[in-house]
Amino acid sequence: MLLTTSVGSLPKPDYLMTARSRARKGEIDAKALRALEEQSTMEWIQTQEQLGVDILVDGEQYRGDMVAYFAEHLGGFQTSELVRSYGNRYYRKPIIMGRVTRPKPVTVEWWRFAQQLTTRPVKGMLTGPYTIMDWSFNEHYPSRRAATLAIAKVIREEAKDLERAGAQYIQIDEPAISTRPEEMALAIEALGIVTRGLKAKTITHICYGDFYAIGPKLRRLPVDQIDLEFANRDFELLEFFKGKRFPKEIGLGVVDVHSHQVEPTEEVVANLKRALKVFKPEQIYVDPDCGLKTRSPQEAIEKLKVVVEAARTVREDLRN
Repeated sequence: MLLTTSVGSLPKPDYLMTARSRARKGEIDAKALRALEEQSTMEWIQTQEQLGVDILVDGEQYRGDMVAYFAEHLGGFQTSELVRSYGNRYYRKPIIMGRVTRPKPVTVEWWRFAQQLTTRPVKGMLTGPYTIMDWSFNEHYPSRRAATLAIAKVIREEAKDLERAGAQYIQIDEPAISTRPEEMALAIEALGIVTRGLKAKTITHICYGDFYAIGPKLRRLPVDQIDLEFANRDFELLEFFKGKRFPKEIGLGVVDVHSHQVEPTEEVVANLKRALKVFKPEQIYVDPDCGLKTRSPQEAIEKLKVVVEAARTVREDLRN
């Protein structure tokens, strides 16, 4: 109960950020960049183990934007110029120009690399079909639904390959779900294509939207666990779940990834105990609100440390 994990991304160290910039300029080759991405991945696996995280992530050190990364490796996509995502952060918004295909696995090799570094489970990390569609320009398919379902079929193949490789946990991130409540049925349909028949534990992460609009349909999402940000909203989402006997596991975001402040362990312990009045302890997985890549490496470590210490404290209290 109260197993700890992370949502997916972890910050890249300065040496890797510099190398990625140099690679874009042609100053270093792909092999040299890959070596540094592997080094950073190894460091983050070791850090998570030292902190005592139960379910690890590879930290996505080889990825830039979560949608653009998949578009770069799938067929049918081209890349636009830089588009602002939020604040002063930009990404190259993909354009669907032809039939979406998957020439080869996208994430499996990196998952295998990370998993062989540890005996603890490493999550397979995918971006969901609805989010890939919503965050891309569609110049090929006749409708948003057609584009989403086409993407869902190739993401399903990726999920199946991760499971065959041994992944016990497969997370399909769908942050865009919360922004268009009117398309929730489409997101559910597409996610169902991805997860149907999988034996691995399936998770989806959704963040920062109108949960009172999409909330009634959350239980219909075809995954075992739904991961949500609670800390950023001062745990007001607990009010939504009160008395509902929610049937799925909950990934409980207990530290705010958009704040430099590191939450006191005592505060997180208190909020976990609030959550235990709504959810059963075996329902709850404890993690940050979202990916930690926007924080400095030291801030990310400190926030993960608080997550682990708070979960451990509450777990011990429950056993006593």
